[in-house]
Amino acid sequence: MDSFEFNKIAAAVLVTALLFIGIKEIGNFVYKVDKPKKSAYKIEGVADNTKTTNEKVKIEEKLASIKPLLASASIESGAKVFKKCAACHSIDKGGANKIGPALWGVVNRKIGGVQGFKYSTAMAKYGKNWSFEELNGFLHKPMKYIKGTKMGFIGLKKDKDRANVIAYMNSKSDTPIPVK
Repeated sequence: MDSFEFNKIAAAVLVTALLFIGIKEIGNFVYKVDKPKKSAYKIEGVADNTKTTNEKVKIEEKLASIKPLLASASIESGAKVFKKCAACHSIDKGGANKIGPALWGVVNRKIGGVQGFKYSTAMAKYGKNWSFEELNGFLHKPMKYIKGTKMGFIGLKKDKDRANVIAYMNSKSDTPIPVK
């Protein structure tokens, strides 16, 4: 193949690409789509708040305290919900780290404190302990609660499910923390 044939093929490819881009731009010019003023669907966990200028602003809803729900939480129900976690975490005493760290005695333990597990930088530097409220926030939306965590779990949306799982994890300890 000589260079003249190669030039013809390259020109044909470029003209085709430009033709597609041109048709797309003409279509965008001819058919303008206006964005609706109000969303057609409601996203769970986000509330609309109207400012005095009628500008819509989305505000993350605050989580209610988990302690009242812990008083009536079911350890058995928590064990069922924990099955979602069992693929990545062990809860047994002396259990090995899996994709996630072992969770035996997790309540009141330092966040990012399991020896031998490689935490993300965000988890290692968080510097708090796993209280009931910290667990509640993290289990609700892990990636938003501690930005930069490696935990890819989407979270538990139902308050009751989170309370049951926290009660179950609390029971899996040598000294479970009393719910006050």
